[in-house]
Amino acid sequence: MALRKFSACVLCQRAVMVKIMSRGVSAAAHPQPQVDFLKGESHRKHPGVTNLKTLRLPDQLQTAARSIIDRAQVFQLTERAHTLTNFLWSRKRSIDDSTLRKKAVSIEKVLWEKAMEKRGDIDEQLLEDRIRRKVLSELKRTTHRWTAMKYDEEVSVVYMVARLAGGYAAVRRAMNEIKKRDPSFAPHSLLDFGSGLGTVVWASHSCWGDTLKEMVCVDSSGAMNNLAERLLKGDDEGVEPHIKHVYFRQFLPVSPKVQFDLVVSAFTLSELLSVKEREDAVLTLWRKTSSYLVLVENGTKEGHQMLMEARDTILKKQDKTVHDPRPASVFAPCPHNLTCPKLTSERNTPCNFQQMYHPLPLPGHNGQQTEKFSYVILSRSGPAEAGTEGVDWARLIAPVQRRTRHVHCRMCCPDGQLQHLVVTARKHNRDVYRCARNSDWGDQQPIIQSMEEDFESDSE
Repeated sequence: MALRKFSACVLCQRAVMVKIMSRGVSAAAHPQPQVDFLKGESHRKHPGVTNLKTLRLPDQLQTAARSIIDRAQVFQLTERAHTLTNFLWSRKRSIDDSTLRKKAVSIEKVLWEKAMEKRGDIDEQLLEDRIRRKVLSELKRTTHRWTAMKYDEEVSVVYMVARLAGGYAAVRRAMNEIKKRDPSFAPHSLLDFGSGLGTVVWASHSCWGDTLKEMVCVDSSGAMNNLAERLLKGDDEGVEPHIKHVYFRQFLPVSPKVQFDLVVSAFTLSELLSVKEREDAVLTLWRKTSSYLVLVENGTKEGHQMLMEARDTILKKQDKTVHDPRPASVFAPCPHNLTCPKLTSERNTPCNFQQMYHPLPLPGHNGQQTEKFSYVILSRSGPAEAGTEGVDWARLIAPVQRRTRHVHCRMCCPDGQLQHLVVTARKHNRDVYRCARNSDWGDQQPIIQSMEEDFESDSE
């Protein structure tokens, strides 16, 4: 009896040892990859982090804006600024004549088909007139009535109250992407198309300081150019501008060979009349870009779709005369040059991001506000990776959901797909997990996929 118990004990111990050894063999066969993608940084500041803390306007800019507001004494300024903000946010692209004709033909075809089904002894000319009136009525009901914005001195001040701080926050956040991922980039020249209040100049100066020796601001509104210049001088004509080497124009430089290190267009594509005008403007801006082109729009479906049109125009269309043969590649936010998966998803939600900021200290303005925006940065020098080779970097396109011992990440991946990944330390590597917990919407997230878990396709 004792011998049987001893034998059973030995067999049990052997089974346990075999199980342990098999686990060891399995772990050795599929080891977790160890890649030093942190490059000495902490998890809170890993190479993919590009978000900024709550931004404030530069002190000189805020002081100048307050002085201009006090002098202007615009009637119901706060209410008008709020109305303008809502109008600009809900604004849609203008519809060109060819698109309008196609829409009219489509509506007319449906109405004729319905009329033919019910047709009796009706006068054909009378029916044709009735259908024509219905087509016009439907077009008026469903077509956005786009009108060009005209900025006189008073409207420019209203726009400044409505958009100065938010516009600065969006542009500053987009530029931080370049500053963080390409620290060697030190631009000497800047072109701002649709410069408005000059927020691009202030944001670029915050990033690169006095390395910028030539900044050309182009805006068709003389009143806007004057206001931007007043902001640079602290609303005092007798002093030197706070930022030097800034030149204001109403038209783009003529020569196609003149290039700038950094070209920016913020909240301007929506002001152009047609698809053709936007396409021509984007190609012109790319022609004038020697390093980076930054495009920023509202974080709406309209804003995102305009940016994707611009992105595709630069990536796919060839200029008749090529002055700079270096190809374009998407630097941010897309981790690929493929079609935006957001455009083909069922929900068709915009790819947008957010930046917290402090608004101008005026009555009715909260302590903190959020600017929701979309952007795209194109580069002539090729895509820059956020970290070490061997690690794919995806873009977080939604807020990170932190749970006990796991993190939900919704990402746009280098293969052009939207993915939902549940990151854990056990399955994905401790460093990857800690980076995920310290990342946020808009950051890049390192991907080291485990052998045990595949990506889930995001149903967005």
